[in-house]
Amino acid sequence: MSFSPLPPLGGESCPYFAPFLGLAGAGCAMIFSALGAAYGTAKSGIGIAGLGQVKPELMMKSLIPVVMAGIVGVYGLVVAVLIANDLNPARDYSLYAGCVHLAAGLATGFSGLAAGFAIGLVGDAGVRSYLYQPKLFVGMVLILIFAEVLGLYGLIVSLILNTKATSNCSA
Repeated sequence: MSFSPLPPLGGESCPYFAPFLGLAGAGCAMIFSALGAAYGTAKSGIGIAGLGQVKPELMMKSLIPVVMAGIVGVYGLVVAVLIANDLNPARDYSLYAGCVHLAAGLATGFSGLAAGFAIGLVGDAGVRSYLYQPKLFVGMVLILIFAEVLGLYGLIVSLILNTKATSNCSA
C-alpha cells in the first residue's frame, strides 16, 4: 500500500499545467510592474539630472516621480506574493484558479507598465518645466497622482480576482 501526500492532478478540472498558469500570473505581475517602475525611474531621473545641473537645490523636491514609480513596482510584488501563497504542491490547484491568477497578474502587470510609462513621461517633462516655472509643481504632482492611480486600478482588480480563485478538483 502506497501513500501519496500530493493531490490528484491530471483530471479535467485540475490539469497538470494549471500551476504553470498561476506561476505565469505571478511572473507577469512582477515583471511588467518592474519594467514600468524601471522606465518611470529612468525617465524621471534623466529630467532630475538635467534640473540638478542648473538648480541643485530643487533636486530633493523633484524626486517625487521616482518615488511614485517605485510604488508601481510594489503593486506587482504584492500581487505576485498573493498568487504565490495560493500555489502549494500539497493542495489542489484547478484550471480555474490558474486562469484567475494569470488574469490577476496580467491586470497588475500591464497597468503597472502603463502607469510607469506615464509617470516617466510626466516626471521628466514636469521636472524640467518646474525648473523654469515653480508654479507648475502642484500641477505636476496632480498629474503624477492620476498616472499612479492607473497602477492602483490594476492592483484593485487583481485583489478582487484573487478572492475568486478557488481550487476544487473533486468535480
